[in-house]
Amino acid sequence: MNITELNPVFLAFLATLYTWFMTALGAGIVLFFKSPSRKFLDMMLGFAGGVMVAASFWSLLAPSIEMSKDMGLIPWIPPAIGFLLGGATLRIIDMLLPHLHPFEDNPEGPKTSWRRTTLLILAITLHNIPEGLAVGVGFGAAGSGLPGASFAGALALAIGIGIQNFPEGMAVSMPLRREGLSVWKSFWWGQLSGIVEIIAGVIGAYWVIHMRGLLPYALAFAAGAMIYVVIEELIPEAQREGSDIPTIGFMIGFVIMMILDVALG
Repeated sequence: MNITELNPVFLAFLATLYTWFMTALGAGIVLFFKSPSRKFLDMMLGFAGGVMVAASFWSLLAPSIEMSKDMGLIPWIPPAIGFLLGGATLRIIDMLLPHLHPFEDNPEGPKTSWRRTTLLILAITLHNIPEGLAVGVGFGAAGSGLPGASFAGALALAIGIGIQNFPEGMAVSMPLRREGLSVWKSFWWGQLSGIVEIIAGVIGAYWVIHMRGLLPYALAFAAGAMIYVVIEELIPEAQREGSDIPTIGFMIGFVIMMILDVALG
């Protein structure tokens, strides 16, 4: 049997299992190094941002526009609505759920007595949701048979998200180690933050398969949520030292994701 003939929800599960594995690999760096150099970390954060921005357009927004045309809709309305809803949803969750971004001192959201380590884990887990959702929606869209979506495109998206999950895994485990957790606990919670991508991916794929009319909105929603994470978290943290290194990392990540999507999709 050709792999493309498998159930899209199952394919989304396999793809997000890979993205979780890449998160675990990144978190595993803490087993060998207490803390990488700041320049390396900034490069990786910029790289992750570049991958996510490129994926948001080529793998999500562009297919959303194409599908809107094929469905007889005004082509810019579903992408615009979905994109804004994705960002707004992340903003609302940020406001309602206390969390602490890696390498920052002040928690965001409602005041709480929760430990800093708990807030750190919540922040990364929260921002992993749109990545898993994007992969799931990609495979769900491919399984729907609509023009503008393909298995190769969904695969390229999953590969790109997995690549940028490596530095994200580091971004969880390293701060936890500095907060005083043991090496193994830092690794455990670091890799566990990626599990939410599997859940979001399966839900996203199931959702769009059974609600095909929402596909253009769902693709753009995932794009908007990912862009929100890049601008709200990755870029500010990468630029904390005012270096050009994150910019270089961003450019490299963007080009790699663009090549993956164009070559495979």
